[in-house]
Amino acid sequence: MKQILIFVLFAAMLCWLMFSPIYKHVLIVRQAVLQQEVNYLLEIGASGSYGYISEAMLQQSRERIARFGMQPDEILYELSTTNGVAATNPGAPVLRGAGISLTMSYPYENLFEIDRLIGLTPPAQDERLRAFGMKMSEYVP
Repeated sequence: MKQILIFVLFAAMLCWLMFSPIYKHVLIVRQAVLQQEVNYLLEIGASGSYGYISEAMLQQSRERIARFGMQPDEILYELSTTNGVAATNPGAPVLRGAGISLTMSYPYENLFEIDRLIGLTPPAQDERLRAFGMKMSEYVP
């Protein structure tokens, strides 16, 4: 009986040690992809040519992120400006000197479920990875 218990505990620890680092790397890559996309959208959107981040830009962003195996429908974008105007309106771009901030989030998708084997509590289902960035608009009419 004692040997069976040791075997079960050893097997659980072995599974966790083998697969946990893989999931951690997936998490790190997803966080990096989100942050890179935030930086890219802000660089383009706050440039002197645009002054906004349109819905078309967000759709292209979803397509780029889908190439990394993430679900495009699960990505949430939160845009705001320091002067209160809409950052998504091509008809009224954010003028130079106002900041455009973008937050992207994506669910963890049960990446931490294997941690239950060693007694760690994974994040709740509604918790999400987040990437944030802010850039001053360079648009001059």
